[in-house]
Amino acid sequence: MPVRSRKRGTSTSSSPLSWVLVVAVGTGQALELGRRGDADVLLVHDPAAERRFVEEGFGVDRRPVMYNDFVLVGPPADPAGVKGLASITEAFTRIAQKEVPFVSRGDESGTHVKEKAVWKKANVEPKGGWYVRAGAGMGQVLRMASEKRAYTLSDRGTFLALRGGLELAVLAEGDPLLVNQYSVIRVNPEKHPHVRQEAAQRFADFLLGPEAQRLIAEFGKDRYGEPLFFPGER
Repeated sequence: MPVRSRKRGTSTSSSPLSWVLVVAVGTGQALELGRRGDADVLLVHDPAAERRFVEEGFGVDRRPVMYNDFVLVGPPADPAGVKGLASITEAFTRIAQKEVPFVSRGDESGTHVKEKAVWKKANVEPKGGWYVRAGAGMGQVLRMASEKRAYTLSDRGTFLALRGGLELAVLAEGDPLLVNQYSVIRVNPEKHPHVRQEAAQRFADFLLGPEAQRLIAEFGKDRYGEPLFFPGER
């Protein structure tokens, strides 16, 4: 998620949330916006790509903000027989072997990158009519999976937020491979001198401050019975 601060003078509030313009895209697109200097600060969840972004000189001051995890969701009838498996790679292998429909985001988002990493670790190249590349966001992919009685990999927060309208259940979870870490990165002003460095620093500091970390820890509890994210680093 890239953030661009508003021009000075557009808000009288001192809160960092009052002067940001949020563009919600997948992590791959967010990092590309950062490379072009079209954002001041990024909130993303693909650690390997984030490290490359910083090593290439496009980002500075990468810091972990919060985490949740990915879950494998699918039709409650579970035609692939993956429910309760501790190994996500074994679950993916069974889905591929039985050629049960699987909907992939296919958009180079952090979720898609994680999915590809699981397929790679399982030594499976997903292809064929059972494997659907949606090229869409998480909400749309979950709805597609529900309609097609298919499996998909989702971040837990989005699934919890939408599950009331879906015929999907969490079938595999808890594998350490499924940790979903979010970090904030400021776009390097030496690479793009026009970025609003001070505003980006204030926003990043706010995310790591006690107020934002408390809000993260509480977000979702009242509505979903559990938080959608946990503050800090796992």
